[in-house]
Amino acid sequence: MADPATYRPAPGAIPDSPGVYRFRDPGGRVIYVGKAKSLRQRLNSYFADFAGLHPRTQTMLTTAAGVDWTVVGTEVEALQLEYSWIKEFDPRFNVKYRDDKSYPYLAVTMGEEFPRVQVLRGAKRKGTRYFGPYSHAWAIRETVDLLLRVFPVRTCSAGVFRRAGQIGRPCLLGYIDKCSAPCVGRVTPEEHRALAEDFCDFMSGNTGRFIKRLEKAMREAAAVEEYERAARLRDDIQALQRALEKQTVVLGDDTDCDVIALAEDPLEAAVQVFYVRGGRIRGQRGWVVDKVEDATPGDLVEHFLLQMYGEAAIPREILVAALPPDVEALAELLSEQRGARVDLRVPQRGDKKSLMETVERNAKESLAQHKLRRASDLTTRSRALQEIAEALGLDQAPLRIECYDVSHIQGTDVVASMVVFEDGLVRKSEYRRFSIKQAEGDVASIHEVISRRFKRYLEERSATGELGAEPAPESATGDGRESEGADGPESEGADPRTGLPIDPDTGRPRKFAYPPNLVVVDGGPAQAAAAQRALDELGVDDVAVCGLAKRLEEVWLPGDDLPVILPRSSEGLYLLQRVRDEAHRFAIAYHRSKRSRAVKESALDEVPGLGPARRQALLRHFGSLKRLREAGVAEIREVPGIGPATAEAIVAALSGARDADREKAVND
Repeated sequence: MADPATYRPAPGAIPDSPGVYRFRDPGGRVIYVGKAKSLRQRLNSYFADFAGLHPRTQTMLTTAAGVDWTVVGTEVEALQLEYSWIKEFDPRFNVKYRDDKSYPYLAVTMGEEFPRVQVLRGAKRKGTRYFGPYSHAWAIRETVDLLLRVFPVRTCSAGVFRRAGQIGRPCLLGYIDKCSAPCVGRVTPEEHRALAEDFCDFMSGNTGRFIKRLEKAMREAAAVEEYERAARLRDDIQALQRALEKQTVVLGDDTDCDVIALAEDPLEAAVQVFYVRGGRIRGQRGWVVDKVEDATPGDLVEHFLLQMYGEAAIPREILVAALPPDVEALAELLSEQRGARVDLRVPQRGDKKSLMETVERNAKESLAQHKLRRASDLTTRSRALQEIAEALGLDQAPLRIECYDVSHIQGTDVVASMVVFEDGLVRKSEYRRFSIKQAEGDVASIHEVISRRFKRYLEERSATGELGAEPAPESATGDGRESEGADGPESEGADPRTGLPIDPDTGRPRKFAYPPNLVVVDGGPAQAAAAQRALDELGVDDVAVCGLAKRLEEVWLPGDDLPVILPRSSEGLYLLQRVRDEAHRFAIAYHRSKRSRAVKESALDEVPGLGPARRQALLRHFGSLKRLREAGVAEIREVPGIGPATAEAIVAALSGARDADREKAVND
């Protein structure tokens, strides 16, 4: 591990101008590429305060052994050079987007003598035009089947094409007029290429001229009484219209744009792109990325645009969820690549704003699905548990993990949550929630909830004689062995298969009977120390404890001065983050329900002259507080015992409580 001070450039050696810099490891390999408006300011920020840097940046600096740079004239040149170097060196610490799945494309091999229409996945080939991507291959085939009536382009493989030419007989598609049969010379290479070019024009969005041309030809055929030809042209028009109907109209007919949205968490981000051509959604594609550097949404968008449009066609308008830091320079670079102006902006209103919200929902769903696929993989879960065990120095993998989080607003309505993961998967039936009795801060609350949870555990184990029970009497044989069933699995009140205590009322294991291998608390060293202190006070010494801090994803062990930094690509860190986030979600949900209930009840308490009996009468009449809040004065007056003044007071009180609840929700 290198010390950044050993390769820090000398003072004044770094120029104060735009440029691109490269960090290299001891073997000379480029591990990070970045750009800057001022190389001096950017590079000095790496070496000025090492302790204040993000852990992932610290890892990059300690991996590197040197840094060099290249000065350029403008920010646009810096963007171009940065992209070129990232593509050339593939640095391990730069953001890299990867497809979240393999998307099929509709491809037309214009580089061949007789272009072919087919479905392709994977890397793009030179001389081939691509349309899409599509969500499913069958969607492409349905569209192609409709279009082949009008544009009978070859779809067969090279072997089928060559064999048909040898025997002088076309395939089935040639006989049913869904292929112009260039294999047997029905059309010349030039005529077939013209059909392929028309096919590509239609798929590119130039649909109007083809339909108008067919309609004109249909009318001309009907005028000279060629009704069979007119009927065929009519069917061709309907086929084109059905193909267009499969593509949703979302914007104006002349709108060509890409709509880009992202969803992220501290470790990963998902990007979704909708391709809009001629006002219709022509395709959709998604990527996921590991956030190997501390990047804002704007940074992620910038990296994505550089990687995506390095080879792909650029539309005249790009709608993004967040603007890149150097938006003007990036727009100028994209405009140069396209050869015409490119408008890069965030939609603020109207149909484009609505479409962006749709793409954002798709990005969130894509990230959730990616996490689900990752979490459901047995090999991945096993590796995650093993990495946690190694990082925390545990004797075995923590098959049961419990995580605790505290939620409140300025010390009011303090609650805590306990979530359980077993073998890397959630066990929602084991979740528990706590209402904190003595709210004296997060540290004290963690101590209280851990104490309460493990006191119950000890009590329930003791109830069946498994902990804290006196030894059973010796057997009559006098050989020193305990009587069978005294405190073994067959003792009364225990499950004979697991040995865990059974609740006599429900017949199920008691709520806190299962001890965890690892306790995770949401917080830093103070919270981890409080949890360990609670366990020590109860004499529980076989449960490991750690804290996971949100800001830098640091893992804190009780009593340690420095955190454990798990590798950025660690499956163990990913699992700990999921556990922590689930505890946070569960605590927030309980806190909000408790606060909402308290607001509603206190609002009714403040109505003068409204005692317990009439409150119960109101609830019986309306069925719930929600329906009561939606009722007007006239409806409330229908309740026996409620007069006009009281009804108006109830409406006013509940309205004020609703406004206060909304304000708190916004503050959350």
